[in-house]
Amino acid sequence: MHNLGQTRSVRRSSHLLHTPDTFVRTRIPSCEKTAIVVHVSPALGAGFTQYTAEIEPGGTLGDAAGQRFLYVLDGEVEITLDGKDKRLAKDSYVYIPEGSSQLCISRTGARAAVIEKRYVGVARENAPALLIGHEPQVSAQPLMDDPDLLVRTLLPDTFGFDFAVNTMAYQPGAALSMVEIHEMEHGLLMLEGGGIYRLDENWYPVTAGDFIWMAPFCPQWFGALGKTPAKYLIYKDWNRHPLG
Repeated sequence: MHNLGQTRSVRRSSHLLHTPDTFVRTRIPSCEKTAIVVHVSPALGAGFTQYTAEIEPGGTLGDAAGQRFLYVLDGEVEITLDGKDKRLAKDSYVYIPEGSSQLCISRTGARAAVIEKRYVGVARENAPALLIGHEPQVSAQPLMDDPDLLVRTLLPDTFGFDFAVNTMAYQPGAALSMVEIHEMEHGLLMLEGGGIYRLDENWYPVTAGDFIWMAPFCPQWFGALGKTPAKYLIYKDWNRHPLG
């Protein structure tokens, strides 16, 4: 069915709303039987790349261009790293340091959110090591003492990491307590539910499956709507001096 030129997707200088009706699949080297939906990359001006990998049964995802964070959205994947195999189920994730030889394979098929970024090191701090976790097992903390807005911090808050990835879960009607404006950029994938996102002076309805990129200093705010909770996976660069 044709949409006759209509879409919720929007591209602005400070933000991007990328909705599933506009997704275009592509391939990248070292991947077999895997379709890639690139949501944002340096081609748009971002300092990182984020994509969804749709892995067919027996498909693979090869080495990363930089450090990699992978979050399993559906199905199950196996990571082979330095000769050791790790199995990841839905809502599991892995951080893989830059320069690691790796292979991700799904025996039965899977979808995964993938973030890749060149590592920005700091003096007196070693680069972080391999980390594997399961999001439901991470302790949830209320944001700004709001019990209806819970944050799970998936990567350690140490200066070894130059980016963070969190999940944020909103009960129906919960909202950020303020409009945020800051130096960090974001990549955000809606996992569940929906609501309204303010980006600059624009207000967008968003739902599960949508992706949002926010440039540094883009005014941003979210409120959950509907009868079910809303949840998203969000990336931000941090722990580094603004001058680089």
